[in-house]
Amino acid sequence: MHLELVVTEDVKPAEPVGNAKSPMNCCLCLTELSVRERRQKDKEERLSLVLWRRPVITLHYFVLETLIKLKELTFKLWQRRGMVFLFLVLCTVFYIGYSSEGTHQHYVQYLEKKFLWCVYWVGLGILSSVGLGTGLHTFLLYLGPHIASVTLAAYECGSIDFPEPPYPDEIVCPEDGSLASNISLLTIMSKVRLEACMWGAGTAIGELPPYFMARAARQSGADPEDEDYEEFEEMLEQAKDAQDFVTRAKLGVQHMVQKVGFFGILACASIPNPLFDLAGITCGHFLVPFWTFFGATLIGKAIIKMHIQKLFVIITFSKHIVEQMVSLIGSVPKVGPLLQKPFSQYLEAQRNKLHHAGGRAPAEENWLAWVFEKVVLVMVCYFIISIVNSMAQSYAKRLQQLRHSEEKTK
Repeated sequence: MHLELVVTEDVKPAEPVGNAKSPMNCCLCLTELSVRERRQKDKEERLSLVLWRRPVITLHYFVLETLIKLKELTFKLWQRRGMVFLFLVLCTVFYIGYSSEGTHQHYVQYLEKKFLWCVYWVGLGILSSVGLGTGLHTFLLYLGPHIASVTLAAYECGSIDFPEPPYPDEIVCPEDGSLASNISLLTIMSKVRLEACMWGAGTAIGELPPYFMARAARQSGADPEDEDYEEFEEMLEQAKDAQDFVTRAKLGVQHMVQKVGFFGILACASIPNPLFDLAGITCGHFLVPFWTFFGATLIGKAIIKMHIQKLFVIITFSKHIVEQMVSLIGSVPKVGPLLQKPFSQYLEAQRNKLHHAGGRAPAEENWLAWVFEKVVLVMVCYFIISIVNSMAQSYAKRLQQLRHSEEKTK
């Protein structure tokens, strides 16, 4: 068999597909660049929807998004109508037992009081971490002051057996209070353990929406309507080029959660960590089992972290520390005595109130309570405004996605 070698014209070798100079790759780069520019433009347009800039359209979008959410909730409840019916039957049975007379009413009232007390603190914990635009800082506004007031009362009264009622709505010293030397950190911690743990459990529940959102997006491949998830995906793409501290800290949380697993989540949840939302998104994105994520989060937030925060507040507001702080305020040149007087009068008024003596600081000098009330009011108003802005921006994103889908079909 003869083989013939035919020499033809020189043919240039084809450029490799991965070459950046190829027309295909140039088109891909341009397309990717245009997509990023479009996303950035859409994001800036959404962020401009705030009440202080565009109040009318923001409120309009907020109402429309609220109606959509209610419609989606109604549809989900209809899909689970069997569980809803069972829940209504159980509620009816409990209501009959609650309203009927009998010897069981003593236990019903006790359980009702404890249940409502637990629901109150769980709800505040959820509001603190649920992420509706921004969390309401309920630890600083509610739990921290509650622990502080119990601590001050325990040292002043020499007891933690406050009469119920009026406790917990109002703290009054018992008539047969023991010596103050019997009060210790452990006794005060045991007094506020229930509300602290319930608040911590609420913060753990509030971390679930980012987890479920990221998990559903990974399983379905759909684009979730969440800014944090978009930032998370961008961070994963730019992980090698990250230079700033915040991005590197987020990557550190992501790597710890992904590689260490249960104990990594536990470590992130056990310390005050503003980046923990990223841990929930990471666990959902990498399909970490639910009980691994929620179990570690619940133990970390409701047990470990809460005991650390509780211990810090109790030590800070113990009797000798508070007295030292007041004396230090008085030692400040010029303004010290002016600030020390209202603090001392406020503490004296609280002592009189604890002993049910009816003492009260003059209205013009009791400015500490006035300032705290106004701070609480401002923070609650800002929380509500952030919810309105967030839901309006969510509806704007729906409109943008609808517009882009219509452009693709043309």
